Amino acid sequence: MSSLEPASADTFAKQPATTQRPLRAHAQRNRDKLIATARTAFAAAGDTVPLESIAREAGVGIGTLYRHFPTREALVEAVYAAELDDITTSASALLERLPPQIALRAWMDRYAAFVAMKRGIADALRAGQASGRIPTSTTRERITAAITAILAKGADTGSLRADVDPDDVTTMLLGIFLATAALDTPEQTGRLLDLLIDALHPKPGQ
Repeated sequence: MSSLEPASADTFAKQPATTQRPLRAHAQRNRDKLIATARTAFAAAGDTVPLESIAREAGVGIGTLYRHFPTREALVEAVYAAELDDITTSASALLERLPPQIALRAWMDRYAAFVAMKRGIADALRAGQASGRIPTSTTRERITAAITAILAKGADTGSLRADVDPDDVTTMLLGIFLATAALDTPEQTGRLLDLLIDALHPKPGQ
């Protein structure tokens, strides 16, 4: 999996950063609905899904879609940005309501869904990376930071090992997703993630 790091979703609005104005509440709601609808559509059918169907499902006209996202690539990049923001901030939300080891397993499932969605829009993402619209420098760091937060909480409570390098966990996750991508077997992916969680439990005497 390549490291693709977009800026926040607002980066991909049409106006340059120096002249861009905040969206009115109604326009922001439409933009958010389009991104949410596109996220679901891209996860199910990839980035070839007709834009007209995305607009229709979001309850807006195609003109509204194009006002926010003048090209398919702009919509894809905004969806990716929103997904990355969500996956990297979800760790703290999970820790607020779940024990660390359960939060980590739930976060892994969320990360797996993110990776699956990313495969569906891979061509457009590569185009954005090549053009420089999508920075690529810190994606892995953001993912690893989310893992670090959960591991640290687990170490504090004694439910997760304290001697694990978070980047090693990132590497193992990427290996699992890469190895199971062609097979498209969510059950096997789940079993492998369970094995990884088992490996992160403290050893007897720790």
